[in-house]
Amino acid sequence: MWNLNGRARERARELEQRVSDLEADLVEMRRHHLRLAELTDLTQELLVPFASRDTDRIDAAIEAFRRSL
Repeated sequence: MWNLNGRARERARELEQRVSDLEADLVEMRRHHLRLAELTDLTQELLVPFASRDTDRIDAAIEAFRRSL
């Protein structure tokens, strides 16, 4: 492996921790983006049935959302 002095080793550990933190943040952001996409889909699924007053489709969309929680 690398032959690093104390300061370089510490810096390497800091960078490894930073990468680990960034990876965790990325996973969380992906989860948030997926949830936002789901909410956007739900909104779209509700707008058309509301405009046409299709209560069966409205109820189905709301139920699908509740199950996803």
